[in-house]
Amino acid sequence: MDPYSRITELRRLIRHHEELYYVKNQPEISDAEFDDLMRELQKLEQEHPELVTPDSPTQRVSGRVSEGFPSVRHAEPMLSLDNVYDENELRAWDERVRRGLAESGTVPAAVEYVAELKIDGVSIALTYEDGVFVRGATRGDGITGEDVTNNVRTIHAIPLRLREAVPGRIEVRGEVYLPRAAFEKMNQERAQAGELLFANPRNAAAGALRNLDPSLVARRGLGAFVYQLVADESLRPATHTETLERLAAWGLPVEPHWRRCVGIEELVAFCAEWADKRRTLGFDTDGVVIKLDALDKRRRLGNTSKFPRWAVAFKFPAEQKTTRLKSIEVNVGRTGAVTPYAVLEPVFVGGTTVSMATLHNADDIARKDIRPGDWVIVEKAGDVIPRVVGPVVSRRPADSQPWVMPSTCPVCGSRLHREAEEAIWRCENVSCPARLQRGLEHFASRGAMNIEGLGESLIKQLIDSGLVRDYADIYHLTTAQIANLTSTSVRSDGRTIERRVGEKNAAKVVEQIERSKTNELWRLLYGLGIRHIGERSAQILARAFGSVDALRSASFDQLRATPEIGPVLAESVRSWFDEPRNQTLLQRLREAGVRMEVPESERAAEAGPKPLAGKTYVITGTLSSMSREQATAALERLGAKVAGSVSKKTTAVFVGAEAGSKAEKAKELGVPMLGEADLIALLGGSAPASDS
Repeated sequence: MDPYSRITELRRLIRHHEELYYVKNQPEISDAEFDDLMRELQKLEQEHPELVTPDSPTQRVSGRVSEGFPSVRHAEPMLSLDNVYDENELRAWDERVRRGLAESGTVPAAVEYVAELKIDGVSIALTYEDGVFVRGATRGDGITGEDVTNNVRTIHAIPLRLREAVPGRIEVRGEVYLPRAAFEKMNQERAQAGELLFANPRNAAAGALRNLDPSLVARRGLGAFVYQLVADESLRPATHTETLERLAAWGLPVEPHWRRCVGIEELVAFCAEWADKRRTLGFDTDGVVIKLDALDKRRRLGNTSKFPRWAVAFKFPAEQKTTRLKSIEVNVGRTGAVTPYAVLEPVFVGGTTVSMATLHNADDIARKDIRPGDWVIVEKAGDVIPRVVGPVVSRRPADSQPWVMPSTCPVCGSRLHREAEEAIWRCENVSCPARLQRGLEHFASRGAMNIEGLGESLIKQLIDSGLVRDYADIYHLTTAQIANLTSTSVRSDGRTIERRVGEKNAAKVVEQIERSKTNELWRLLYGLGIRHIGERSAQILARAFGSVDALRSASFDQLRATPEIGPVLAESVRSWFDEPRNQTLLQRLREAGVRMEVPESERAAEAGPKPLAGKTYVITGTLSSMSREQATAALERLGAKVAGSVSKKTTAVFVGAEAGSKAEKAKELGVPMLGEADLIALLGGSAPASDS
C-alpha cells in the first residue's frame, strides 16, 4: 500500500477506535494495539510531512502555548436555561408550554419532548467547515466566547473530521466535562501537593479548558457530549430527535441515555428514574434537560430575554445523610493554612462511603455551632465534595462543648496567626515540617517542576532524615543518599515491612531532578507556591517579565498593569519576593543550576520587529509545509492578527489545499486570496520550525 493510502487507512482506523473508546465506551482493541496504530501513523507522517493535515489524530496536541484567548462571536446566542426543582414546578412548566401552543383556544393534552441528562460541565461551541474541525469556543456571555481551539483538539471524544463531509460551515454545541475518575485523581494529586481542591468536576473542567498550554490540558482527560446543531435550514432536521441521531451518525459524541417522552407523565418518570440511576454513570449529572422535540413548535414559543420558553432544566436534589461527628481535626497546607475538617462515623452518601468532610474554617464552624460528638447532616456538595451542612441540635449530647480553634500549629507548635481580613489561620513557621512536606509535594508535582518519583513517601523520608530542609536541597541529593532511605508499609495481616529505595530507583529520581533544572520559567514560578499563583497566572507572569530577576524587581503597579494580574495576585507576588528567606531560596536554586529565565531565542522572537502590525489574516485549507497553528504563531510574532472568519476588514486570506467556505467568502467580499508560497515569503522565505 502506498504511503498516502496507508496514512488514510490508519487515520480512519484510529478515529474509529477513538469513538469506540472515548464516546461509546466499547473498545475493540487493547491500548497497546491502539498505540501501535498511532506509532505507525506518526512514523509515516514523519517520513512524508507533506501528507500531514490538521485533522490527523497526531495533531491533537500540536498547538503552542497561548498568550491569551481571542474573542469569538457566536453564530447565534448561547442561551442559558431556566430551572425547576420538583415535580410540581415541572408540571407547571409543562402547562405553560401547552397553553403557549394552544390553537383556537384548545390546549393540547400532551406534547412531545426530549429528555437528556444534564451534563455538569462547561458549554462549548464547535465549528466545522466541510466536515473538518476548525474552532472551539467557550460560551462566555452567550454572545461572545473565548477561542480555545488548541485545547479542544486535545479532547479525544471530539472528532477532528466528521464521518460525513458535511458541506459548508456548521456549529455544534455541547458540554466539556471531566469524568469522575479523572477528577478524583486530579484532586488526590492536589491534596498531596497541599493545594486547594476543586469543588466539583465542572470547576476542574473549566480550569483545564482555559489553561494556556494545550499539552497540560491533554493530561486532564476531558470528555465531551454534544446536543445542538446550528446550521443552514437545509441541514437542520425538523425535530430534536432527528438532530441527535444525525449528530451521532456524523461521529460526534451524543450522551446515549436521552429519551423521547410524550406528555408530562413520561417526563416525570424519566426524572425520577435518573435521580437514582445517575450514580451508575462515570460522569456527573445534576439534572435533566427537557426540550420540545419539534423545532417549529419551539419557534412558536420563542424566548424570553434570558431563557428559551421551550426548554427547562430539572435539577436533582442534593443527597443528604445523618451521621455522628467523632472529632474536628486540622490540616496544615503548603502555604501554612490550617484548615479544620470533620472525622465522621462512616456513612454512605452520594454513591460513596464518607468518613471525612470539609468544615471550611473556624468562623463557619462557630456560625453553624458544630461540635464534636454532634449528630450532623452530611451532603455531597456538587455531588462530589462531602461537607457538613449543620448539626442536629435535638440529638446533641448534654455535655457537649463548643469547638475552639487551636492556638498553636499541631505539627511544629508555633503560634497560629490570622490576618484581620481573612478567615484562615496560618502557621507562619516556614520550617514547619508539614509546610515543607506539602510545599515539596507541590514543587515536584506534574503541573509544576514535574519530578517523577519524588512523591509523598520519599519526600517525608528526606525531611525526616534531615537531607532536605528547603526546595533547593533536592538539587544536592545524591543517588547514594536516596538509595539508603527506607519506606515502610503495613501488610493486610498487620505486619510492618521496610523496603530500601535502592540504587536503580534512586538513580531515576536523581535523573528526574537534574532534568527539571531546564524546565520552563513558569513551572518554577508555579512550583514556588506563591499564594494565589496558579498555572495560568504563572504562565502570564513568565511571558510578561521573562526572568525571575525582572519579576523580583517589578513594582506593585507594574505587576498590576499585567493583563489578568489583579491587585490580590500583584500583592501576593510582591510580598513573596520581599521575604528575605525567599530571596535566599532563589539564590540557592540559581546556584544549583535551575533555569531562572525564558530562553533568549524565545524572548528575541517575542521582542522582535512587528512589520505586520495592524494587518488581519485568515488561513483556510491544509498547508503542506506547516500546520495552521505554526502559521498562526509565526504571523502573530510579526504583529499580525489571525482571525477565524473573513470580513471586509480582512487584509488577505491564505488558501491551502481543500479550502472551505472561507475562500468563497473572500471571493464574495473581494478580499485578496494568497497561496502558501505567498505566506512563506511573508514569513521571511522559510516555514516556521516545528513546536515539538
